[in-house]
Amino acid sequence: MEVLRFEKGPKAVGPYSSAVKSGNLIFFSGILPIIPETGEIITDDVSKAVEQILRNLSAMLSEIGLSLSNVVKSTIFTTQLDEFPRINETYGRVFKDYVDEYPARSAVGVKALPKGATVEMEFVIEA
Repeated sequence: MEVLRFEKGPKAVGPYSSAVKSGNLIFFSGILPIIPETGEIITDDVSKAVEQILRNLSAMLSEIGLSLSNVVKSTIFTTQLDEFPRINETYGRVFKDYVDEYPARSAVGVKALPKGATVEMEFVIEA
């Protein structure tokens, strides 16, 4: 297992690695909608939160020569399952620029997320 470290994107907010590589797979821990430059977390608009998470992932992937086209599985956690149509629309719109077929995905409604986030996503990437 190799721990990956990134200059771009949000830093881990606890005792875990942002991503680890095992074989040709990279496992990203949950990514919050944090604006890396300010540390601010987007909580007021679920669509903007999803865009920020995918922007963060894209920035980190670009550091290792990959893109959103390398995502094979994602998991979405949200405290606002009633907003899932907006989450789904934003997720699909962003990925459409990178893929012909969408990656596998799960979505889970949760009571709370770290730092008061309304959305968090984790990813499996094929390198």
